[in-house]
Amino acid sequence: MTMQDHSASGLSTIKVRVDDRPAILVGSGYVALLLALIFLVLTVWCAYGAFMHASTWSLLCALLSLIVAILFGSSIYSLQPNESAVLTLFGAYAGTDSAPGLRATVPLFKIAKISQRVRYHECGKLKVNDLIGNPIEIGAVVVWRVDNSAKAIFQIDDYADFVGAQTESALRHIAGRHPYDFDEAVAHAGPDEAVSHDQVAARTLSLRESGDQVTNELIVELKERLAVAGVTINEAWINHLAYAPEIAPVMLRRQQASAVIAARKLVVSGAVDIVKEALDKLKEQTDIDLDPERKAAMVSNLLVVLVSDKDATPVVNTGTLYA
Repeated sequence: MTMQDHSASGLSTIKVRVDDRPAILVGSGYVALLLALIFLVLTVWCAYGAFMHASTWSLLCALLSLIVAILFGSSIYSLQPNESAVLTLFGAYAGTDSAPGLRATVPLFKIAKISQRVRYHECGKLKVNDLIGNPIEIGAVVVWRVDNSAKAIFQIDDYADFVGAQTESALRHIAGRHPYDFDEAVAHAGPDEAVSHDQVAARTLSLRESGDQVTNELIVELKERLAVAGVTINEAWINHLAYAPEIAPVMLRRQQASAVIAARKLVVSGAVDIVKEALDKLKEQTDIDLDPERKAAMVSNLLVVLVSDKDATPVVNTGTLYA
């Protein structure tokens, strides 16, 4: 099964690609605030002169000073830590300012603030089919943040909704690439079945037993999908994994049966090793030489004693095997 390059397909549909770059026409907002106060005081002084002396020039000076004070005041904005301002001039991208504090820029610039703080998205329970086709329920939590403010503003209409939609899509894709349990993949893979290298790798990773590897796959795929939105993934984990309610009782009995069979195999394998060791030591350390029929009887008795779930009841044989 091949992995699709979701980031490339997303970028191919964007007409104008925008990337973060530092804004040039920005500076300290305290300087702009000081200038705005100076022009405001000048406005009051000129207005007072125009009122006292009935001077047209003083009135014009007051109006001009007021306009300049308003322009300087409108150019001031503030940024908190982990917050950026995307600047545009008549619709054209003019740069990104990420310096926290009181800032100022050209009054004609339009400012769009965007948070770069860490957020999380919890994807609710999704009902999907695993690699074998069994219906399962799966959910995940994704921790993300905006890494490229320009892409988040100009290339995606609503990047938060985009994160939610891509998380659900990626989770469905990852869940469909792996079996719920490794034993199921082995049971459903025929000996002569032709599978690719990716399919073999996917079968060796189960959703239940290979949580870390599956989570890493989810993170990699989400990073590819969300690169177009300027979003990066910090971490992710699967917070819910279970069979769908309609097959949960049946699969529980299947798991219990598999556990019993595995335990039986272990007991039988150990019992065979014990019997073999007993026969070898009996032959090496004693002069007793058992014929095949007596060996078979001894093996049968030892296996019954070792494999049985209940305590064996000894029976004293007063005759012979050949009576």
